Amino acid sequence: MKLIAITAMIGALATAPSPAADTLRWGPCEGAERPKDLQCSTVQVPVDWTKPDGRKITIKLARLPATGRSEGMVFNVPGGPGVSGIDDLAYDRDDFAKLRERFDVVSLEPRNAATYGLLPLECFTTGPWITPPRTRSEYAQLGATIRKGAQKCRNADPAFFDGFNSASVARDIDAIRAALGERRLNILATSYGGVTGVTYARLFPQRIRTMYLDGVTNQLRDTMADARARYHQAEEQFGRFLEWCESARDVCGDGMGARWRKLVAAADRTPIPIDGDAATYTGFDLQTAAMPNVRTPGPAPEYPRWRQLAQAIKQAEAGDAGGFAKYIKAGTGSPKLMSLVGMNMTHCADGLRYRDYGEYQAVRALGEKLSPNFAGAGVWHRLGCVGWPIPVTNPAGPLPAGLPPFLGAGTWEDHANTADIVRRVPGSATVRYEGHGHGLYLSGDACTIAHANAYLTDLRLPPPGTTCRPATATG
Repeated sequence: MKLIAITAMIGALATAPSPAADTLRWGPCEGAERPKDLQCSTVQVPVDWTKPDGRKITIKLARLPATGRSEGMVFNVPGGPGVSGIDDLAYDRDDFAKLRERFDVVSLEPRNAATYGLLPLECFTTGPWITPPRTRSEYAQLGATIRKGAQKCRNADPAFFDGFNSASVARDIDAIRAALGERRLNILATSYGGVTGVTYARLFPQRIRTMYLDGVTNQLRDTMADARARYHQAEEQFGRFLEWCESARDVCGDGMGARWRKLVAAADRTPIPIDGDAATYTGFDLQTAAMPNVRTPGPAPEYPRWRQLAQAIKQAEAGDAGGFAKYIKAGTGSPKLMSLVGMNMTHCADGLRYRDYGEYQAVRALGEKLSPNFAGAGVWHRLGCVGWPIPVTNPAGPLPAGLPPFLGAGTWEDHANTADIVRRVPGSATVRYEGHGHGLYLSGDACTIAHANAYLTDLRLPPPGTTCRPATATG
């Protein structure tokens, strides 16, 4: 009887359907700077996933093949929204070296990148300057301005514009999974890629083997909870900046905290000019412009972006906001931060927007209460969606039961965002990095990478309370 049973089992295994083969055609990637072992391909997907048999668009993708015998695939979901995952694989290739001993690493250039040429380039590089509305009328006026600019972009290709949501990108990823013949995915998602990763988990829970979230945007919190977290993070980081200023008085001078608040209040009453430029900076502009440097100061112990900020504050106190304009201009192409339509196409479709003027006012009031140094910076992103011409197409929703445990990781700036997501999945774990930064895996932190690789390859989660620290290799 045992022999019969074993024979039957062998026969069943022999006739069971094998995993589908990789149906994609891989070849060298364009660009002399691309690594020689990086392979590129394309896949056709519907421009509108509600019409799967309709018009198609071509999605670009790439892979770093396993250097040993491949046991499967890890899918890198890029951030942004709109950052190229092909660039992640090219520029951060060495970070994947250990993982590649057993797995292929695959990524895509998502449909919300600027490189597909179906919308005018200015839709990704320009947008309205945001001034926080003080009245319901000003809120409506801002909405009319934003709607006009967004509608101009939408008119170029309405179906493509309307598909700029993380659910469409998640479905594109699943199409790639199917084309590669993979039954389940190992997902590595960074920054805004976490919205796509979590959306994938909601849409295709049975197709996830592992989900590693690294410093991700949290779509699952409501507007007020998100604002509360942003204000707390801003004040905590500014406190670290002030602590550094105490040891760098040659750069900061004395009393930086009080001086900053005085400067912001004065600029809100009388905007500060820029020498040789018609632009002026309000207190809101200063807060919004300063926040990236507060959040990400650069490598210790020099902290170049904190030094830059301290110098810009001194210059603004002397009546010239040009210090802010110089370092913001280098990153955005504008002397003031704009609300970029390209990013908003995804933010707004994913529901990261104000419900109405009342909710906006509630967030502003919360900021005045919780964030004496950065109350304005907490309202900026969602204001870019006021008056948006299409409704939310990828609303947040609860994660389904039955998901495998997740692993999250984050720095001082973003651990709380990630931890709030992974604690919703039973059995999950996090790694807290005791330092600055954003995107630990792609920034090469050996400690975090080791924990992530153990999870992605062998399903081994770190114990509760695991931490990593700068310049260490173990947690």
